[in-house]
Amino acid sequence: MTESDLNRVLLVEDTAPLARVYTEYLHSEGYEVEHQETGTRALESLRLRPLGALVLDLKLPDIDGLEVLRAARESHPDLPVIVVTAHGSISVAVEAMRDGAFDFLVKPFTAARLIVTVRNALERRRLTRIVAHYRRELDRGSFHSFVGASTPMQTVYRLIESVAPSRASVFLTGESGTGKELAADAIHRCSPRRDRPFIAINCAAIPKDLLESEIFGHVKGAFTGAVGDRAGAARQADGGTLFLDEVCEMPMELQAKILRFVQTGTFQPVGATQMEKVDVRFISATNRDPLAEVAAGRFREDLYYRLHVVPIHLPPLREREGDVCLIARHFLADMAKEEGKAFQRLDGDAESALMAYDFPGNVRQLQNILRNVVVLNDGAAVTRAMLPEPLRSATADTAAARRNPPESTAAPSPERTPPAADPLASSTEIVPLWQLEKQAIQRALALTGDDVPRAAALLEISPSTIYRKLQQWKIKITG
Repeated sequence: MTESDLNRVLLVEDTAPLARVYTEYLHSEGYEVEHQETGTRALESLRLRPLGALVLDLKLPDIDGLEVLRAARESHPDLPVIVVTAHGSISVAVEAMRDGAFDFLVKPFTAARLIVTVRNALERRRLTRIVAHYRRELDRGSFHSFVGASTPMQTVYRLIESVAPSRASVFLTGESGTGKELAADAIHRCSPRRDRPFIAINCAAIPKDLLESEIFGHVKGAFTGAVGDRAGAARQADGGTLFLDEVCEMPMELQAKILRFVQTGTFQPVGATQMEKVDVRFISATNRDPLAEVAAGRFREDLYYRLHVVPIHLPPLREREGDVCLIARHFLADMAKEEGKAFQRLDGDAESALMAYDFPGNVRQLQNILRNVVVLNDGAAVTRAMLPEPLRSATADTAAARRNPPESTAAPSPERTPPAADPLASSTEIVPLWQLEKQAIQRALALTGDDVPRAAALLEISPSTIYRKLQQWKIKITG
């Protein structure tokens, strides 16, 4: 419904002189007014075009006004109806309010009374629409193939919707099992290319000597076993989207060709002599820190900046608030149906165990756990006893202990110099901020056995920040 639709008022009044007066009142405020004399024609008008409000006289020649009100509310629940009644019929007006009328006017009434009532009705409808819009945006429990209502996922949904209409390359990051391919598919399905192909290539799953052929295709005789021409992913994705999953696993010699492909849209099939041109939208993904791969010389910096136009980070399951149980219920319903089991829910104790576990394998691990439970058990509800270890014994205390291991049980990394004594111990010494930052990072790495993602989680920073800082300190030391 447009703003002009909201500005349209249907007036149902069988007395022609009064109808002309009310129409002039509303015209003076800029409202578009459609007048009908009977309830039957009013209901026909409601079916034909959208309206902002209905001003309805309850005394009509063909149908009782209350019947029109009820029919209008049933077919258009959000349409504000202002009923008009004669003096002495207040009881009828009260009944109309019980049936969902927005307000009532008692004849005779002034122009100001009519205008204010209509204005209030339309303003409330606008506010209701705004609230409904933001509720849909902020409280979505699912989005395409995603299930999740947490704040981090709402951010991901909005980013996907914002970037999808453009041609910009998108770079997805996140731990294994967080749904990067689902995000790529959602971007494609929200884009103008939705009716064209979505082609996914997993750069880690294809042997390096075959990856170029898989992406660019080959001609007959290009290599042993090439018995005919074959179109690669680049040609298949023409007009659509090419998703390069685990792009940091791509060999360096192929990265130069991918760079040219991204820059020009042209490529050369293996063994061919002619270049081909296609129109492809690029989405890339990795579970590594791409800047660390660039710093280590394993990924071309120029290719990184070509692909890393719009970054979207998929949060791990442990950072997605109450999504664990929401996703588990979704998986349980689907799997119980697939396996012919009677499961309908998870009991409270089972949900507590799920929420107390960190899920290092993220959503994929949760999916596998629910499959295990459904295959090996049956019943109306999943219980804690049905869960495999270590979930069965997971509690809020054990989760807190994993996230914050005690100093006495954490062994320092044998390859890293133990952090120096706390520079804040001396109240008379001022220590540069970068030294405090370095000490905090080294301490976190020591306590986690050099597990950078875990250290980053403890410090509440991004893993890429730790990689970048370590690189900076290495340069200072060697320089």
